Amino acid sequence: MTQNVGAYAIPATEQKSSANPGRRIARVRRAKVLAAQLLLAVLIIGSWQLLTTWKVLDPFFYGQPSGIVKQLKDYFTQGDQATEFGSYWSQIFTTLREAVFGFVCGTVGGIVVGVGLGVSPFMAKVIGPYIKIFNAIPRIVLGSIFLVAFGLGQTPKILLSSVLVFFVVFFNAFQGVREVDRNVLNNARVLGASKLRIVKDVTLPSALTWIIASLHTAFGFAIIGAIVGEMLGAQSGLGLVITTAQNQFNPDGVFASMFVIAAITLVVEFLLTRLERRLLSWRPPSPTEAAAI
Repeated sequence: MTQNVGAYAIPATEQKSSANPGRRIARVRRAKVLAAQLLLAVLIIGSWQLLTTWKVLDPFFYGQPSGIVKQLKDYFTQGDQATEFGSYWSQIFTTLREAVFGFVCGTVGGIVVGVGLGVSPFMAKVIGPYIKIFNAIPRIVLGSIFLVAFGLGQTPKILLSSVLVFFVVFFNAFQGVREVDRNVLNNARVLGASKLRIVKDVTLPSALTWIIASLHTAFGFAIIGAIVGEMLGAQSGLGLVITTAQNQFNPDGVFASMFVIAAITLVVEFLLTRLERRLLSWRPPSPTEAAAI
């Protein structure tokens, strides 16, 4: 199929390809980025393997990529004998469950308190100092308190994850509410919108960009909270596996679980990015996003 333009006939395939040059350029850029990322990973892992093989780095302390791969294979293929606490899959699910519950609780709490204080300057001044004091408490101390109060179960890990997530989301939600365009708020009030309607239809949508941005960091903190809680005291979980490997002077076991944690975090980051694009599809692209298209 062709289209005549003057004395020339342009094939339909060329019309289609010329109509979307931006998509082709974006695909090429993504391919280059992926290739550079893979090359960097190969350089780091390859250098690590060579330096430990040549004894420049002592494998007793730093492990080896080949040993980590073997350790991961043992973890995932030995069933209930993979660890002293049961199958490795059960350890992953335990930590993931704690992190997800902590992430959800901390996110909901951070949004509710952040938006509530953001729309109420009086309450923000009253409660603000107490939030700053609570935020200044070292998380390791909170973990110990939760452990003493709730025992070795999953509750203290969920609470510690929730606290870490809460402050990340709270400060972003609070700042997002404070950054809402005052002209839009005044126009809504002039039109007779109630306070609840303004929060629902104006404040929350405007602050959503800040809140969604905080979630990328928040899940990493949720994982950290679960792992730290398990390392302080637990009956199962990846943190307990890491602590056991550390006590046995098994760096390959430590790094193997670290790689698993990193993989989980990357998967969740991908899902959060997809969620962000769906929820913020109305938002015009930023200058950096537009340059990448």
